[in-house]
Amino acid sequence: MGEWVRKREMWITVNICLYLSFKCISAASIHRSGTCQLQGRFKLNGMYQDGDVILGGLFEVHFFTVFPELSFRTEPEPPYCEKFDMESFQQAQTMVFAIDEINKNPNLLPNVTLGYHLYDNCVMLGMAFRAAISLVSGTEERFSNLNCTGPPPVIGIVGDPGSTPSIAISSVLGLFRVPIVSHYATCSCLSDRKKYPSFFRTIPSDAFQVRAMVQILRHFGWTWVGLLYSDDDYGIYASVSFKQEIQLFGGCVAFSEILPHDNNHKDIRRIIGVIQASTARVVVVFSTSSYLMALMDEVVLQNLTGRQWIASEAWATSPVFHTSRFLPFLGGTLGIAIRRGEIQGLQEFLLRLCPSNDPRNNMLKIFWENMFRCSYKTGGMAIDGEQVKKVCTGQEDLIITNTPYTDVSGLRAAYNVYKAVYALAHALHDLMQCEEGSGPFSGNRCADITNLKPWQLVHYLQKVNFTIGFGDHVSFDKNGDALAIYDVLNWQPNSDGSIRVYTVGVVNEGAGNGKVLSLNEDALYWNFQFKKPPASVCSESCPPGTRQAMRKGLPVCCFDCLPCRDGEISNTTDAIECTACPDEFWSNPYKDQCVPKEVEFLSYEDPLGISLTTASLLGTCICTLIMVIFAHHRNTPIVRANNSELSFLLLLSLKLCFLCVLLFIGRPQLWTCQLRHALFGISFVLCMSSILVKTMVVIAVFKSSRPEGKGAMKWFGVAQQRCTVLVLTALQVVICAVWLSTASPTPQKNNQYTRSKIVYECAIGSVAGFSMLLGYIGLLASVSFLLAFLARNLPDNFNEAKFITFSMLIFCAVWISFVPAYVSSPGKYAVAVEIFAILASSFGLLVAIFAPKCYIILLHPERNTKKAIMGRETQNK
Repeated sequence: MGEWVRKREMWITVNICLYLSFKCISAASIHRSGTCQLQGRFKLNGMYQDGDVILGGLFEVHFFTVFPELSFRTEPEPPYCEKFDMESFQQAQTMVFAIDEINKNPNLLPNVTLGYHLYDNCVMLGMAFRAAISLVSGTEERFSNLNCTGPPPVIGIVGDPGSTPSIAISSVLGLFRVPIVSHYATCSCLSDRKKYPSFFRTIPSDAFQVRAMVQILRHFGWTWVGLLYSDDDYGIYASVSFKQEIQLFGGCVAFSEILPHDNNHKDIRRIIGVIQASTARVVVVFSTSSYLMALMDEVVLQNLTGRQWIASEAWATSPVFHTSRFLPFLGGTLGIAIRRGEIQGLQEFLLRLCPSNDPRNNMLKIFWENMFRCSYKTGGMAIDGEQVKKVCTGQEDLIITNTPYTDVSGLRAAYNVYKAVYALAHALHDLMQCEEGSGPFSGNRCADITNLKPWQLVHYLQKVNFTIGFGDHVSFDKNGDALAIYDVLNWQPNSDGSIRVYTVGVVNEGAGNGKVLSLNEDALYWNFQFKKPPASVCSESCPPGTRQAMRKGLPVCCFDCLPCRDGEISNTTDAIECTACPDEFWSNPYKDQCVPKEVEFLSYEDPLGISLTTASLLGTCICTLIMVIFAHHRNTPIVRANNSELSFLLLLSLKLCFLCVLLFIGRPQLWTCQLRHALFGISFVLCMSSILVKTMVVIAVFKSSRPEGKGAMKWFGVAQQRCTVLVLTALQVVICAVWLSTASPTPQKNNQYTRSKIVYECAIGSVAGFSMLLGYIGLLASVSFLLAFLARNLPDNFNEAKFITFSMLIFCAVWISFVPAYVSSPGKYAVAVEIFAILASSFGLLVAIFAPKCYIILLHPERNTKKAIMGRETQNK
């Protein structure tokens, strides 16, 4: 599309240059005579008033231009215009009123009378360019002052209202820095100061209009919209700008169609089909009324309802669509309109208008004929295709008429014309107030009003800064653009069934409070079933806790909503990505907030912790009970057999084994982490060393009963037994001391087992230290098991070895199975596995070694005698 625009601009420029080249050649042919002679006159409709300084004006007083057929045999007839536009003629008369008002103002341009020369461009580029050339070249038949002194024919031009004619005219007149102040050309391309250095406008650029329309779309959450635009510079530039702006806030264009300039019915029906097929409920239209009329007729014919139309300023106030016929389809339309103003005295001025016989004011006669449907020609004439025989007298009364010409209730374009005239007047006034020696031009010179150069007025026009009578501020930015202020309009039903336009808000980019869009939503009319704004989105918004996943091959507005992964959240609507929670936080079930991770450890409140604590205390109580039983029967043979002191020491170590379990339960702290493994290691070594010595005593007693081993017990008496237990236990104490002093176990928060929880555990510190602790216990257990296994067949009266063998078998089985279970268990269950191994092995030792003795002591005391024990031996012999 950008390439098309460049080609079109190039075509316009080439045609203009060729035209000027032919004129220059013709002018050169008569230069020798010393007098410039006008080579011909364009047939243009205009209005004229003489003055010291002349302002030019270009207006769209007729809708269409009719070009004659070219036979190439005779000079072609000049083109003529049809279909008079009362509203545009009101704008031309507003310029006349403003000039008349300035001439009567003693404080603005005193002693200077402004004149005007206005032309009709008939909404055609060729006619507009003819009019512009006529303005800047003058209309005098001959011109003998070839030194180019004196003021130019016009010092500035108000217009053209169209963007395309403004581009063409500014491209040429900008070379001579002729100031042009348009009241209705909005193409953003005209803000390019390099291409159009002398172009100004009192209407905001389309760039501002587009942003204003996007503000409305953003306000109602309409992200999926259709786009229609006219096949001219206005529509094309606006569509490009709109597509860029809507992407900035995350919106998308569902479809984009060009309105055909020839109103081709086939293209119109195709566009209607596209609108009907689309899921977009909002349609944005950048176009003038003339491009849009055929489409809206088809909308009525096809009964296309259920669409929210967004109108650009070019048709938002167009009365052609305000009939009852369009209400079911265009009711509720939201539009952007240029600022409405009030001009005191304008209506009275318009009603005082009279026709003129001056041929330079032929536009007045045309207006009069169209207003009163009469003709100044006695034979009658055709007006807009209708034959009129009534003769105009010039005495008809405008007061009784009711047309857009006399309606001053919604002055928008006319208000911009008013401001444009005053801008030129203020610039000229500032130029005349310059004091010689302090001027802005080279050598601190001022401009000479008698020999004024257009570029000098451009300098002052760029700096104008004043407030109009209505209270609006007028100034231009560095690109010649006016302040961006728009009214937001809403098309609502009128009492007679037609459409009435209401102002429901303002878009002001210069608002001091930062609120660009101010909208009275209570005053809005919605043409939908529930009287609420429609939803127009490709995909529904993704709620917090989800993220957008774009659909392949579709615009960014079309997406699926995927829930965030565990540990990630999104706390906003339509999140693009989910955010990972910090290390010590986790996502809540709704994935919209990070909450502190659950800290997991084996606590006393946990059912598993309660069960293990109960088992630990139960084992401790059983050990205490057996100690009481043994103490009470300490003098009986079964207690005294194999050194009762070792039995009590074994019970004490088992009791410590049961109690050390309590250090594994509860929130890990530094002292519990250090003490739990040390107490566990020392207790079990004390237990294993007691069992080992007990097994060695059994073997020594058996050997001492044989003749060849009568001296065996003297080498393994009570002192040696105590010393052996002490030495073996002391070695474990040394291992624990070295381990705790070099790499002590510490509490740590571990989230490697499960990301959703923090496992509070004791880090062992040194794997080597922990391995040596367990390895030493395993070594003692293995030796005890081996000796007990070898002594299992000794006579029963001396033999405790088979019970020790069975207990060691249980102990080794438990701890061998502990290793894989411990490694594979996560979090608090690893601690539970270790506690279970301690309890299982402790209960195994307790039951296997002490249950048979308690059975005899408590249930068969008759067998707890030396005779019974010795009798068994005799019987065996």
